[in-house]
Amino acid sequence: MTTTPSLGSSRRVVVKIGSALLVDQESGELKHRWLEELVADVAALKARQKDVLIVSSGAIAVGRRLLGYGGRALRLEEKQAAAACGQVKLAHAYQDVLSRHRIMAAQILLTFDDTESRRRYLNARSTINTLLSAGAVPVINENDTVATQEIRFGDNDRLAARVAGMMSADVLVLLSDVDGLYTADPRIDPSARWIERVDALTSEIDAMAGRTRSSDASGGMITKLAAARIALGAGCHMVIAKGAVDRPLSAIEQGARSTWFVAGASPLAARKQWIVNTLKPRGALIIDAGAASALKQGRSLLPAGVKGVEGDFMRGDAVSLRRPDGAEAGRGLVAYSASDAKLIIGHKTGEIEPILGYRGRDEMIHRDDLVLFE
Repeated sequence: MTTTPSLGSSRRVVVKIGSALLVDQESGELKHRWLEELVADVAALKARQKDVLIVSSGAIAVGRRLLGYGGRALRLEEKQAAAACGQVKLAHAYQDVLSRHRIMAAQILLTFDDTESRRRYLNARSTINTLLSAGAVPVINENDTVATQEIRFGDNDRLAARVAGMMSADVLVLLSDVDGLYTADPRIDPSARWIERVDALTSEIDAMAGRTRSSDASGGMITKLAAARIALGAGCHMVIAKGAVDRPLSAIEQGARSTWFVAGASPLAARKQWIVNTLKPRGALIIDAGAASALKQGRSLLPAGVKGVEGDFMRGDAVSLRRPDGAEAGRGLVAYSASDAKLIIGHKTGEIEPILGYRGRDEMIHRDDLVLFE
C-alpha cells in the first residue's frame, strides 16, 4: 500500500467549493468570512510554491436571489440567467479577497464540450498553464449561460475532476458538507462507518453513495465518486473533507477527518498511458537519427528533427513517431496541424513565426505529451 498523499507533498492542487459552503442558503449572500479563511489557506499554499486552482459553485445560488426566483426548482434557462447575474458577484468577491494577498484572480468558464474537444481542451490547458506561470489563481465554473442540457457537466464535482486531469494536478480537494465517505449516509443511519482511505472504486464503495439534500447543490456522494473515477484515472489523488470550518485546507493538513482516494499512478504516467492506450494516431512524423537520440535523453521533439509528415491531423491529435526505417519509435500529441507541420519541419524554432505568420510552440511534441517505445 502506498503512503497516503497530502497537500504538503503536492505540486498542483485543485480545490472544489460547494455552493452551500460559499452561499447562505436563506439570504443568497456570499459568506465573506468563510471565503477569507479559505483564501488565506490558498495564499499559504502558494507561498510554498504550489499551484492552486479553484472550481467554485455558487453563481446560480447567488443569482437566483438577485432575480427573485426564491427557492423553487428552476428551468434550465432560469439557471442560465441566474448564473449570468451571480457569476459577476462571485468573480468580484474572489478578486477582492485574493487581491488582499497580492494574488491575481482569473475567471475561467468551461463546458463539458470544452474538455472533450481536443482543440478547446488544448486552448484551455494552455491558457490555464499561462495563468499559473504568472502566479494567478484561476477560478473556474461551468459556463451555464451557454451550456445546453446535452453539453453540461451538471455538477462541479465532475468539472473539478476534469480540470484536475486536464491540468495534471496531484490532488483534487472536494470541500463538502460532509467529512468524507461513510458506509451509509450518517445523517440517516447512525451506524454508518467513516472510510479513511479508498484505493479502488469497487461496487461496494459505489453502494455507499447517498444523495444531495440541498436545493442549490447538484452534487452528492454519487457525483463525488464519479469525480473520483475521473481523477484517479488521470493519476490525481482526491480527498473529500468538511469545508464548513475555519481554514479548511489547513485542517486537512493537520489531520482533520477526511477520506483520501489514492491514485495508483502519477498524473504524468496516467497521461502517457492515455496517449498510448486510448488515442488513435491520426498521422505520423518521420524523425531523423539525431532527434531519436535526443528523445531518448528526455528531450522534446523539435521541428528541426522531423524529416517528413504523413496523414491529415489537427493540432492536439495523437501521431506516431517513425524512424527512417519505418519502425514506430513512439507516439505523442502534436502541437501543429499537418499542413503547418509540413511547412516548418527541418527548420529551427526561431524560424517558425516568420514561416507560419504566428508564434506557436517551440516543440513539435512536448516531452510531457510523448511516449517512447523500447
